Amino acid sequence: MSQMEANLSGFNIDAPRWDQCTFLGRMKHFFNITDPRTVLVPEQELDWAKVMVEKCRMGVVPPGTQVEQLLYAKKLYDSAFHPDTGEKMNVIGRMSFQVPGGMIITGFMLQFYRTMPAVIFWQWVNQSFNALVNYTNRNAASPTSVRQMAVSYITATTTAVATAVGLNMLTKKAPPLVGRWVPFAAVAAANCVNIPMMRQQELIQGICVKDRNHNEIGHSRRAAVLGITQVVISRITMAAPGMILLPIIMERLEKLHFIKKAKVLHAPLQVLLSGCFLIFMVPVACGLFPQKCELPASYLEPELQDTIKANYGESVPYMYFNKGL
Repeated sequence: MSQMEANLSGFNIDAPRWDQCTFLGRMKHFFNITDPRTVLVPEQELDWAKVMVEKCRMGVVPPGTQVEQLLYAKKLYDSAFHPDTGEKMNVIGRMSFQVPGGMIITGFMLQFYRTMPAVIFWQWVNQSFNALVNYTNRNAASPTSVRQMAVSYITATTTAVATAVGLNMLTKKAPPLVGRWVPFAAVAAANCVNIPMMRQQELIQGICVKDRNHNEIGHSRRAAVLGITQVVISRITMAAPGMILLPIIMERLEKLHFIKKAKVLHAPLQVLLSGCFLIFMVPVACGLFPQKCELPASYLEPELQDTIKANYGESVPYMYFNKGL
C-alpha cells in the first residue's frame, strides 16, 4: 500500500478539521467555509467537489487523490451545499456571500439614513436579502410554505421600516451620531421578527432531533426555540460592530478637510469599511454556537423523553439537531 493510500485509508471527510466544541475551533471552521472567494468558484468545480465528497464517504476515492484536494473539495461543498439536503444553495443566500452582499447593503444603509425614501428603500433591500439568507440556511427538515415565507418577509420588512422611520422621527433633535445608529436598531428589531417568522414551521411542529448516530428520534419545539434564539443572537452580533462603530469612525473622518470635500467617496468608503468588519464578524458570529447543537434529553418534551427511554433506556443523555445559520 502506498503512503498516500495509507493516509487516506482512515480519512473521514466529515470529521471537523477543528474542534467544534470550542469557540476558536468553530471560528476557524467558519473562516474556512465563509471565504468570500468561494462565491467566484465555477459551477463545474462545485459539482466536482460534491462528487469528491460523496465518493470519499463511500470509500472510493480516485487513485492519486491528495488529502489537500479532499479538504479543498469539502470546503467548497460546505460553502455551497445545504448540510441537510445536500442540494446546491443559491449564491446570494450562502454564508460566503455575507461579506460582499452585506458590505454593500450595510454601507448604503449607514450612508443614506437621513431621508425617508432612502431609509425605506435600503431597509427593504436589507430585509429582502435577509429573507433569502434565512430561507437558504434554514433547517431543511422542516419545510416552509410559500405563504409562510411571504408573511415572514412582509412582517420583517414592515418591522424594519417602521422601526427606522419611527426612530428617525424621534431622533431628529438628537446628536447626529444617534441618527446614524438608527439603521442598526432597525436591523436588530427586524432580525428578531424575520428569523422566527421564516422558520415558524419549526416552532409549530418542532425541529428534527437525532441521536449520536444520526438516527431520527422525533421533533422538538423546545429545541427549535433554542436553535432559533441562537441564530437571532448570531445575526445581530454579526451586524453590531460594523453598524455601531462605523458611524463613530465616519463622524470623525467627515471632520477632516479632504473628506469634507470628497463627499462622493463617503458611500464607497462606508461600503469598504463595512466589508472589513464583516470579513471577521461573519465567522465570529457563526461560531458563537455549535451548528450541531447538543441538548440534554431531559430538556425535551415529555413524549420525546418517553420515546428515548423506550428505545435507549437511560443510556442516552444527549440529543442533537442542526440549528441552521
